[in-house]
Amino acid sequence: MIRDDLKKLIERREEGRAKQDQEFLSEVRRDLLELLVDYPDDAEINYQTGIAHDNSGLGREAIPYYERALELGLSGPDLERCLMGLGSTYRYWGFYEQAVETLRRGAKEFPENRAIQVFLAMALYNSQSYKESVELLITNVMETTTDEKLQYFKRGILAYTEDLDEKAK
Repeated sequence: MIRDDLKKLIERREEGRAKQDQEFLSEVRRDLLELLVDYPDDAEINYQTGIAHDNSGLGREAIPYYERALELGLSGPDLERCLMGLGSTYRYWGFYEQAVETLRRGAKEFPENRAIQVFLAMALYNSQSYKESVELLITNVMETTTDEKLQYFKRGILAYTEDLDEKAK
């Protein structure tokens, strides 16, 4: 029963997000908070409550729910999205060290997730790790682009990412 209720709330949250209907999202958030009262140690409910806050523009309030979901052992695709959501929210609110740490974990555990890598690059930039940030962005562009001109220069561009500061002597 609890999983059915949660599934319906997730569907409603997604609908509210798609429509950018803040009133609808507010109702979903309220319902998730009520569910959380009865199931405070449920990782998925904590995670979904975090997303509902994030979807409502309440990212700072989402942080404790994301953190609690991780503490409770969230796993699988939810863990992947939680690490990305928490990391990007930390970055937005200026918690750059936590953002880098969270997004590095996400990139390590989900190396195929390009969005996590791009959020990590932004957090690295905010942390003044400019070189690593640019290297990560260039690598992602070059590994995913279909642009013919970039493909033509791919080997050279990727070689330069190994040492962006290299110049002729």
